[in-house]
Formats: sequence, C-alpha cells, structure tokens
Amino acid sequence: MHSPTKAIAILRALAARGGSRSQAASQRESAAETPRHRESLGFLSVSESLWPYSLCLAARVDFHHGLLAVTCLTFWLALAAVVHGQSAENVAVVINDNSADSQRIAEHYARTRGLPQSNVLRIQTSSEDAIERDTYVRTIEQPLGLAIRRAGLQDRLLYLVLTKGVPLRIVGTTGVNGTLASVDSELTLLYRRLVGQPILLQGKIDNPYYLGVREIGEARPFSHREHDIYLVTRIDAFTVDQALALIDRAQSPAMEGRAKEGRAMEGRIVLDQRGAAGSGDKWLEQAARRLADQGQQSRVVLETTAKPARDEKAVLGYYSSGASDPANRVRSVGMGFTPGSIAANLASFDARTFRQPPDDWRPTVAPDKATWFEGSGDALIGDLIRDGVTGVSGQVAEAYVLGAVRPEVLFPAYLAGFNLAEAFYLAVPALSWQTVVVGDPLCAPFGRKPLAREQLEDVTDAATGLPGLFAKRRLAVLLAANQEIPEAAGPLVVRFQTLLERDDRVGARRALEEALRLAPRAVGLMVSLAQLEEQAGEDDAAIARYRRILDVQPANVVALNNLAFALAVRHNAAAEALPLARRAVGLAPRSGTVLDTLGWVEHLLGNHDVAANLLGQAVRLEPGHAEIRLHAAIVYMASGKSDRAEMELKEALRLDPTLEGRDEVRQLRQGLAAVKPVVDEEPHRAA
Repeated sequence: MHSPTKAIAILRALAARGGSRSQAASQRESAAETPRHRESLGFLSVSESLWPYSLCLAARVDFHHGLLAVTCLTFWLALAAVVHGQSAENVAVVINDNSADSQRIAEHYARTRGLPQSNVLRIQTSSEDAIERDTYVRTIEQPLGLAIRRAGLQDRLLYLVLTKGVPLRIVGTTGVNGTLASVDSELTLLYRRLVGQPILLQGKIDNPYYLGVREIGEARPFSHREHDIYLVTRIDAFTVDQALALIDRAQSPAMEGRAKEGRAMEGRIVLDQRGAAGSGDKWLEQAARRLADQGQQSRVVLETTAKPARDEKAVLGYYSSGASDPANRVRSVGMGFTPGSIAANLASFDARTFRQPPDDWRPTVAPDKATWFEGSGDALIGDLIRDGVTGVSGQVAEAYVLGAVRPEVLFPAYLAGFNLAEAFYLAVPALSWQTVVVGDPLCAPFGRKPLAREQLEDVTDAATGLPGLFAKRRLAVLLAANQEIPEAAGPLVVRFQTLLERDDRVGARRALEEALRLAPRAVGLMVSLAQLEEQAGEDDAAIARYRRILDVQPANVVALNNLAFALAVRHNAAAEALPLARRAVGLAPRSGTVLDTLGWVEHLLGNHDVAANLLGQAVRLEPGHAEIRLHAAIVYMASGKSDRAEMELKEALRLDPTLEGRDEVRQLRQGLAAVKPVVDEEPHRAA
C-alpha cells in the first residue's frame, strides 16, 4: 500500500525559516490556518506563494505513490534577434489542450501575430466556466509559471492571452472580502507569485498600473521595470468563428491606424449616460471632458438623457450601464463598431459566460430565475463581440463600483496611443477581482513608437541565471522573508532554484550545499537538501537530515510530516512514525495534507476506522485535492465502507482523470467489484 502526499510545506506560521513573519503573511494566517496553494514544497517555507521556488521547481508536482515524483522536461529556446518591445515576443497565448475551441483560436492567434513558439503555452484544465481554487492552481497557474520560468520569459512577457475554453472564474466566497475572482484577473499576479511575494486571497488587490485621478500625460507604456504584474486578456466569444473574427479585426488598426483616413481613426466614442446623476454618469462626463482636452471633441457622442444611445455608425468606443438601464435590456444596441473598437459596461455578471443564449432571451432584472441565463439576468458582453467590437471588458460576478472599468481613463488612453491591454488596465482599479478583458492586447489604432528590448528588460543576471529585473525582485523577497539566510548566500539559493528548473540536479545540489556552508543552520535549506536526498534515493541520509532539522527546530511541520512518511513507508516503521505525524497534526490541525499523512500512518497500522475519520476531515478541508480523495477511497475500502470508497474514487477521478492509470486505482476497482455496495452519505464537495 502506498502512502499519501508527503513533501510539502504545511503552514506558514510553523515554517522552516526563522525570523519574524511579514505583516502580509500574518494577515493571511489569521484569515486561514492552512495554505491554499499546498502543492508547494514551501521552499524555505516563506509562504504558499513561493510554490514555484519549492524544491520541486520542475515540470510537474506529482504526489504519486506517496513520494514527490518530479518530472523535468528541459528545453531552452533560442533568443530572437534584437527587436522592438511590446510586440509579438512580449505576448504569450495559452492553449487548453482539453478544448478544441481553445486550440483552434490560439493557433490562429499565434499564426496571425507571428508569436515565437516559446510563447505558445499549453495547459490541460477544465473547459467549464468555473474552476475550484486548488484545481486552478494545479492546472493553470502552476503549469503557466513553470513554462514561463523554463523559457526564461519572466521579464520579456508583458501580456498573457487566454482563449475560449479556459475557465472564466475561480470558485470562492462572495462579497468585498470574498475569494471568488476571474481567472484572468488572478493571473495578472502570476509575476508576483513567481517572485515569491505573499498575496492575500481575500478581497481585491490594488492594480499598480491603474491611472486613477492622474492625467493621461502621466501614464507610461507598460513594462516590468515599474510593474510586477502581467496584463491578461482573452480571445473569447459565443462561437469560435466570432472569436476568430475578433482576432482579424484587431489586425486592421495595425495597418490602418496611422492613416488619417483609416476607419478606426474616424470612429465615434459613444458615452451613454442613464440620466440618473450616479457615479457612472459622472465618469462619462469626465471622459467627455478629457477627450475634448485631447482635441477629440468631434468624436464624442454623450447621451445625457434617459433615452438610450442607438444606431451610431463608425463607433470606436462605447460605454453604458448595461442592463441596469431599463432602456438597455436588449441583445443589441445597434452600434456600427469599426475594427479596433472597444467597449465596456458599468455592470456586473456580464462576463459570467460565453455560452450563447437562446435567440429569444433578453436581459432582465426580474427576480424570477427562470428568466435568467447562466445564473443572472444581466446582459452579456458576448453580444457586443457578436456585433463587431474588437475589445471589451466585463465582470464574472458582482464587482461593485470599486471594480468598474473607468471610462474617463479607458478612452483617452486608447486614443493617446496605448494598446488595448494598456488602455483597459490603466482603467481597472483592482486585480484578483472579477474583471475580464477580451481582445488582442497589441491592438493599437493610434499606436506609438514601441519601446526597444533594452528599455523593457535587463540582461540575464550572472549570479542567479535569471532575467535581470526578475532576479532583483526574487532575491529581495527571498532575503526579506528568510532572515536566517545571509546576503552572500542569497544568490546561491536562487541559483539552486534556477538550476533545478533546468534539471541540472548536480549543479543545483552543489549550489545548495555551498549556500548551506554559508548558512549551516538555515532550516529551509536543510529541508530542501533532505528532499533532494529523498529524490535521489538516499533515504537514510534524508531521514538523518530530517532528524537534525527537528533538533534545531522541533516544531517544524515539514520535517515532522516528511520524516513520518519516510519511516512509515520506506522503513516499514509506522509505529515510530505515528507520534511524529500526531505532532504535525497538533501543530497544523487544519491542514488537510497533514491529516492525510496521519490517516495513512494509522491505516498502515491497521487502525482503519481511525484512519477513515482522519481522511474524512482531510477531504472536508481540501475537497478539491484528488490525491487525498484517492487515499480516502482506499481507507474506506479497508474499513468496510465500499459505498464511500466508490464515491470518493469517482470524485478523485473527476478531479484528476490521470489517476486512472495508477495501480492503487486498479486494485481498488477489483476490490469494489467483489463486494456489494451499501448506501451511505455523499462525498464532501467544496461549498
């Protein structure tokens, strides 16, 4: 029988590193006892946001057969010749290999824009609109981070483009302090997560690129010199053909935008007020004034009455209150959108889905849910795309006024020469929130001279092997969060991580051992070396090192957990492992992974009912973790609860279909086939 997930960082509060916690980490710990991104080995155990820099900086973190199995596929792509920045080399498109729509759209976009092959990033994830947080991290965030790190694109990439078939929203709690967010908005913070910066899951994160009340003249082209985020857009629509047409429309301004007679250059900006003197109407008045100050007065159509703006021709920009305006509860506003046109609504839920509604459906505010579509009666931005807009923003859930895209920034920025992604994100106040931006980020009808590569990024840092700007940020975060590591050892630690990503295990271990000579009592480094020893099959050395770690830091949950695993599974010493696993649970009682470990040790000792209770708790704490579900199924089967075993197995395979090839699954199926199931309660699911 195989053991559960082992090589992990359990809790930030009980981390391997010494020194005081950061304020952000302390806030996160008060909000939730257990880490949300638990696939991390928690390298240096700074926080779960350091998942890319765990020991397992490889292709995939697989908790397989109870031992961390690391698959490393290394490749290095030749750097392109010196070119201007904010071009195709600064864009990555994301393909969901589980969606034929995603593949077709992404391949067309990559071909149309001429993206380098290194900038075509593939994931395998759900194609549903909603995705659980754990599954998002495991199948979207981590694979994308890995691909970016391997290709050394941390600084070069400015824009990530998702495609139809990639989930829209991450399931979570609602309200201003909720954890629900759009996938797109959450991915803007991927750069920070790669750096290792702690990030709160609750509520919004201020957008550092947001212009706010500053003048348009103060806005700057986006780059990582000033901003540690990515700008994320997506190519999506009701149908694949509509999405492909959106891509093609975005190319026209690139050809016509500098010609005074170009269609995009002649477009009007339609600002449709409700006539209700609310925030939206005030923003639209400010937008009209700013555009006039830019000499664009002739473009502005400001509808100041309750009458809806309709049937304008050659429209370059459009903004309204959406279905919250009774006059706009229609599927089409009749605008003649030009190639390169952009739009937004002061509305929520208008990007909740890109499934096509029935032809007879209409937006509504009626409380009768039978009149809604996909969970809401609000209008859908897919209708604007169908009508010919080239870029549009929307919200996947309730965004409140604090999340609204600000028209007084959006349109002046776009007409000032900022590209589609820059214009929208200059106007977006919040990240890790509800916003989705649809469109080609490089679309720029009024394009300015692009920045050269040397203006966008620094040369590779020789000490760490990382892109220059990223290396500085990564090193600063590592040293600030790990007071036990002297400054001289910092570059060696980062180099260890970098070499491990490249599957240079000999060089990585050499760098780690050299860092340990400079910081011999750095527990985080000791944990990483112990994990390397485990992966190299040096089990006795790893066990000895975990024991030394506990001599230095008796409450280190990672060492307790991993040592319990090694003793129980590799030395057949479950009885010796039991008190260690119990101590780990005492320190981290709300970590599903730690409970999973203790449950498995009890199972190996034959205490199946006790193990079943522990695995039940683990499942309730981490319902989206397929491996824990599988362990629960095995333990339930051993305790005679074949019905529960069958249900948990089904749920595990739903969460991770690749488990189907495991020996445990085959053996479990054989056992289930030999018994008659007894009806029992349903498996636990995420709320």
